[in-house]
Amino acid sequence: MIFAISVIFVFLFLAALYESWSVPFSVLLAVPIGAFGSILTLTFIPSLNNNVYAQIGLITLIGLAAKNAILIVEFAKERVDTGMDVVKATLEAVQLRLRPIVMTSLAFILGVLPLAFASGAGAEARKTIGWTVFGGMLAATTLAIFVVPVLYVVITKFAYRKRLKQLS
Repeated sequence: MIFAISVIFVFLFLAALYESWSVPFSVLLAVPIGAFGSILTLTFIPSLNNNVYAQIGLITLIGLAAKNAILIVEFAKERVDTGMDVVKATLEAVQLRLRPIVMTSLAFILGVLPLAFASGAGAEARKTIGWTVFGGMLAATTLAIFVVPVLYVVITKFAYRKRLKQLS
């Protein structure tokens, strides 16, 4: 239930940011990629399980996966609003925002490695959060940079086609 509420709030904030009901879907569809990566990581590490700490990591991933997608979508949307073609604007956004996305994601991924390799009292809790976020961000970074631009183009073309029909 908390996951659904988190996603709904992120959607509402994005709808207010973009002043659109359709564009936030291209951002939010990056979230399942991060969740897939974290669940896959928890599956491959048998000493960890899906507990409260893993779920805290999943909530964190909602924001972090959305952040990467926002970097691409916002830049592309600004270009589209000025009259640029959707595909050209998206390709330009991907080219210009790839390095900041990779750099911030890599810094975060490397930043959670001490959690993933924790030892001592309470180490299992730290390992669970660390590996959950590590796997989720790795998947969100490597896969979402390809998926988000395609989703943005498809959703934007669909939304503009509906607007053009309404204006006719």
